[in-house]
Amino acid sequence: MLLLAIETSCDDTCVALLRDRPPGAELLAHRAASQAVHADFAGVVPELASREHMRLIGPLLRAALAAARLDLGDLEAVAVTSGPGLVGSLLVGVSFAKALAYARRIPVVGVNHVEAHLAAVLLDERAARPKPPFIGLVASGGHTEIVRVLDWGRWELLGATRDDAAGEAFDKVAKLLGMGFPGGPALSRAASSGRAAAFDFPRAWLDLERGGLDVSFSGPKTAVKLFLDRRGWPERPVDPIERARFVADVAASFQEAVVEVLAAKVLEACSRTGVRGLVVAGGVAANPALRARLERDAGPRGVTLHLPAPAWCGDNAAMVGMAALHHLRRGERSRYDLPAVPNLDDWDGFYEAAR
Repeated sequence: MLLLAIETSCDDTCVALLRDRPPGAELLAHRAASQAVHADFAGVVPELASREHMRLIGPLLRAALAAARLDLGDLEAVAVTSGPGLVGSLLVGVSFAKALAYARRIPVVGVNHVEAHLAAVLLDERAARPKPPFIGLVASGGHTEIVRVLDWGRWELLGATRDDAAGEAFDKVAKLLGMGFPGGPALSRAASSGRAAAFDFPRAWLDLERGGLDVSFSGPKTAVKLFLDRRGWPERPVDPIERARFVADVAASFQEAVVEVLAAKVLEACSRTGVRGLVVAGGVAANPALRARLERDAGPRGVTLHLPAPAWCGDNAAMVGMAALHHLRRGERSRYDLPAVPNLDDWDGFYEAAR
């Protein structure tokens, strides 16, 4: 089966072409465009994101087809992220996917964005493939969810952020430090030369000792702002060397606060459920400090850790295709009136048996 996959949940426009080769897939082409238009606003502007998706999605599809030496008539199914995400952005991808699938009379499959991130771990054919059940953490700019995956495409929510997502908190602290947008990667780079114990920013444990698996990053982020205000930032420090050292230490200390909580929560989820597989995905999964902490702590607890390659941690269409293939192999597809759903919990109603 030749599958077109589309991802437009936020501010990255992505298309991919995959050929089903169980148990994996052959990635024939992937094209993506990050929207630079948001940099001036230090955050994603939903209306601008929607317009950029409309402008980019057609040319990206043509480029992917040309790279794979295929045309629209070769497609046998279309997969698309249909939630959760920014509703305008989702509508562009979902409408494009439904129109194409309907015109070609081929199946369309709506994919949950959280599920797709977890499926990114399957894109590296050289790595060991996690087998359900396993615990999954999706940490990104818009998501922080801890789930128990019963089967690919079948999962239950164990914990989530009560306020800011982990990646969102990284971006906001980076903005406070004058790093621009998106700030998460810049903060990580600055933290690499800083001292993680330089400043003691709070951790929101939320009843970890009693098994609480929810997380919160709004408080630690606000603590950084108040700390910077007391230190006279951004006017001080004045000396450039001292200033760079101060920024690195703040970045490293805040990063440590986020990483410590995320690692503790997902490993607690493994302990509580007795599940020994762990998949960590999403943009924050590319953070070197989080990867190092999990690699250090998972093994001694008897947990097998699976991480996507950093290149596949952010939003991409290849992961959407990998998630969709599990549904197509079970004979599941979505209706041609598939909606875009910005806030989505129950996903089962979006699939029906192929007829």
